[in-house]
Amino acid sequence: MTDPMFKAADFGTFGRYREVPVADMPAEMREAYEFTKRLRGLVPGPHRIWLANPALSKTIVPTGLYYQRHSSLTKSEIEIVTNLVNARWLSAYASYEHEAIGENQGQLAPETVKRLIAGLPVSFDDPREDVVYQVAYALVQPRLVSLGLYRTARERIGDPGLVDVAVLIGWFTMVCMTLAVFDVPANADANGLDQ
Repeated sequence: MTDPMFKAADFGTFGRYREVPVADMPAEMREAYEFTKRLRGLVPGPHRIWLANPALSKTIVPTGLYYQRHSSLTKSEIEIVTNLVNARWLSAYASYEHEAIGENQGQLAPETVKRLIAGLPVSFDDPREDVVYQVAYALVQPRLVSLGLYRTARERIGDPGLVDVAVLIGWFTMVCMTLAVFDVPANADANGLDQ
């Protein structure tokens, strides 16, 4: 017997979200779509959901672009933080996507990414990567960043790096919350709009 609380109508094309085909988008949504596509080259994952709020979408897309092109953190450092945040919020879709991104683009060892996602201890030979991991790990637990850890991090990645880590945690928490409210599964098709 089907649970009366369950309604198939609650599910769309990307988890619960019902995507609007590009040709059918209202003008504001289409503008946000084109803006995202121009900056990112595609409209990936949560960006597709953010189109439902075009003004907000156009505000937050540049932050993601910043991490793609201008961050003081390396791609491996970004993926260390991202995988910790995705694991913290149990984001199946984001973890699935960033497991591959961490390995392929971040050049992290598969065993390392697996441990990040599982919440198991990890250490890095590279001192910058290790301190990025330690700061991000402390913040997502949540724990305090001790004065000693702060001093080490400031020495290795500076204030710009510390700001990048903190804001990236917030950015990917936003990603995870978006995916959670729309119940986006790990195997969701991330490229439906762009095909």
